[in-house]
Amino acid sequence: MSPVLLKTLQVILALSSLILIHEAGHFLWARIFKIRVDKFFLFFDIGGVKLFSTRMGWFRKLIPASERWETEYGIGWLPLGGYCKIAGMIDESMDTEALKQPPQPWEFRTKPAWQRLLVMSGGVVNNFILAILLFITILAVWGDNYMPNDCPVYVNELGEELGFRTGDRILLMDNYKPEDFLSLQADLARRQVEKVTVLRGTDTLTLYMDQSLMGAVVNTPGLFDIALPFVVDSIMPSSPNYASELQAGDRIVGLDGVDTPYLQDARKVLQARPGERLPAAVLRGEDTLAITLQSDSLGMLGVLFRNPSLQHRTYSVLESVPAGCALAWNSVSGYLQDLRLVATPSTGAYKSVGSFVAIGQIFPSAWDWHQFLYILAMLSIMLGVMNLLPIPGLDGGHIVFCLYEMLTGRKPSDRFLTVAQLIGMALLLLLMFLAFGNDISRLIR
Repeated sequence: MSPVLLKTLQVILALSSLILIHEAGHFLWARIFKIRVDKFFLFFDIGGVKLFSTRMGWFRKLIPASERWETEYGIGWLPLGGYCKIAGMIDESMDTEALKQPPQPWEFRTKPAWQRLLVMSGGVVNNFILAILLFITILAVWGDNYMPNDCPVYVNELGEELGFRTGDRILLMDNYKPEDFLSLQADLARRQVEKVTVLRGTDTLTLYMDQSLMGAVVNTPGLFDIALPFVVDSIMPSSPNYASELQAGDRIVGLDGVDTPYLQDARKVLQARPGERLPAAVLRGEDTLAITLQSDSLGMLGVLFRNPSLQHRTYSVLESVPAGCALAWNSVSGYLQDLRLVATPSTGAYKSVGSFVAIGQIFPSAWDWHQFLYILAMLSIMLGVMNLLPIPGLDGGHIVFCLYEMLTGRKPSDRFLTVAQLIGMALLLLLMFLAFGNDISRLIR
């Protein structure tokens, strides 16, 4: 199976699962309070076009009992989400005709505000429960890997512009002590850090961050890499240097007259000299040796280097429960910080907003249960948080209206709710255009 097809299938499977689980939350609470649910659909059946419906003749012949089902279950043709059409509720279908009829006891609008609040919260609650269960499963089965923040950084041009230098060790971001090396760039952007304390050689320095560059931090991958000394671990039998003087434990500190204190520096020289013999300066113990090395056609030496190992934590089933809950909470907190950046135009973080294309790029090219479940958990967190935003058209907007009614005793009018729904849908449509526009722009670049 081609990588593109596999990524596409993973996106479809993940998003379909999340939509069904989210909408099932609304459905279950509605049925608990005896509210009629007219339709339960994966994807949208705009224009009445349906890929599948329990109201189709062949299905009713296959399962005659479906004639008595008050809810129509189906699959629409537009894969931009899904919906649960609850009787007596103003939703994305904008079906206001039913509201002109006398209120019925089985309608959403006739139920107490606290019941309507639970119905509208059900989808988000399901998303968070799913994420917690997935994180617990991941930690119990695979454990957790992380890179301790005790490595020097190798920075790109943006890092140098911010004041960092290759070889720095990051100690503090404002008053926060980062623990995971792999989260340094995300921490710098999310926390909108103003000053960073670094260890440079034997000196401790304070770097003041240019806030106008925070947008570039969000949109420039690879700000911090691990500054790896090029220490030989072993030489591959197929290597052109297998019979050379090079030995395990040697550190390559120069190539072709260029200082290469780190592996990344050596790679730059090698990629510019594929298939050539290069004089190398090799540090062995306290001695510096001159050795000639052969670069292959890909600009590689055919040696394995010593890489700082990831730290691995294992969890028992009982230990994974609080750890999974903590991981879910940290993920929610991190995503809220991301949304704050997106909502701040000066950061340029809105350029990172993506649609299905961007989501597809984060899935692996080969099937991996660990990665798939982790991505599914993160997408569930994102869906839950996004739906909590107090925007009419999202669950958060309905929740705000229910809370307002519970606090004031005044219920918003149907006309107000209809107008609010239209405004919310317009905002969501603009957000969708932004996401697709960003994806197209990235593909063009």
